[in-house]
Amino acid sequence: MSVAAALADPAAVAYLRKADPVMAKLIDARPDFRPRSWLQELPPLDAFGTLIFQVVGQQLSVSATRTILSRIEQRFGGRLPSPAELVAGDPLALRDSGLSARKSATLRALAERFVDGRLSDAALSRMTDEEVEAVLTEVSGIGPWTAHGFLLVALDRPDVFLSNDLALRHAVQRAYGFDHLPTEAEMVQLAEGWRPYRSLAVSYLFASAYEGQT
Repeated sequence: MSVAAALADPAAVAYLRKADPVMAKLIDARPDFRPRSWLQELPPLDAFGTLIFQVVGQQLSVSATRTILSRIEQRFGGRLPSPAELVAGDPLALRDSGLSARKSATLRALAERFVDGRLSDAALSRMTDEEVEAVLTEVSGIGPWTAHGFLLVALDRPDVFLSNDLALRHAVQRAYGFDHLPTEAEMVQLAEGWRPYRSLAVSYLFASAYEGQT
């Protein structure tokens, strides 16, 4: 079984079920939950590929993100470009794929950092969550949302929380019965009970939203 298809960690599941009765309901509704199975619908992603995915996906639906990723692949021989290929390639290739000038500039700046060694898969994997966020947000166009998404997708870190993610806020509103869209502060407070497994809790909430059920 691939990593992407692995079942949720039993210890983490047991912890969340005990810590939060609403989370327990989400968990019990999905006994065979595979939190990373959705990644199988994307092309293989290394660190730079994940950053392409995260930057492209800023303020876009997953469907729109996949469409743009497919267009980028078409312009780079059927796969996502390596950092060197992006730097050396046509500067308009990303714009022609549907990216804004800002997103295109962000990806080129990231690619340059991989090419000159300031960033690498190995270095990022050794960093703490805080160090990864710091080094990524040095790049214009990369904020906490993108950095946290990278921690979740590329590094599979267990305790990442997307406090200001709009889709997650809607999922929390529905699952927890808020009469308003929860604020970032309310999201952070709620998630304190999920530590040190906030990433898995986020996965269950996203699943509940996409499945249209709690």
